[in-house]
Amino acid sequence: MSAAQVGIVLVSHSAAVAASVAALAQGLAGGGTAPILPAGGLPDGGLGTSAELITAAAKAVDRGAGVALLVDLGSAVLTVKVLLAEGDELPEGSRLVDAPFVEGAVAALVTASAGGDLDAVAAAASEAYAYRKE
Repeated sequence: MSAAQVGIVLVSHSAAVAASVAALAQGLAGGGTAPILPAGGLPDGGLGTSAELITAAAKAVDRGAGVALLVDLGSAVLTVKVLLAEGDELPEGSRLVDAPFVEGAVAALVTASAGGDLDAVAAAASEAYAYRKE
């Protein structure tokens, strides 16, 4: 078995957005070795957030070092908070990360792929708020 690694779940109201951001992060991170999965939309393909999809993705990326959950907005935040409060749905060490969705995903994947722990991954993702675009 490989070394413990932080997993990343991208929670969006849209399956296409979550999948695209995951693909972008992997491309910009040189492929990235840390597990990253999208959990977007509803099981029927509609817009929304699904506790079922989030839980399945979190379990799939869990490599023993925690799971960073990055969310797009509104009910995605609430859904993850409810899952964390329940305490038994998500893998141990799962954390909601306050970060911009796209930039945070890239920073999280780069840091997790470099072997960063959950605190380092969360910090890198959150620091993406400071990226200037002017």
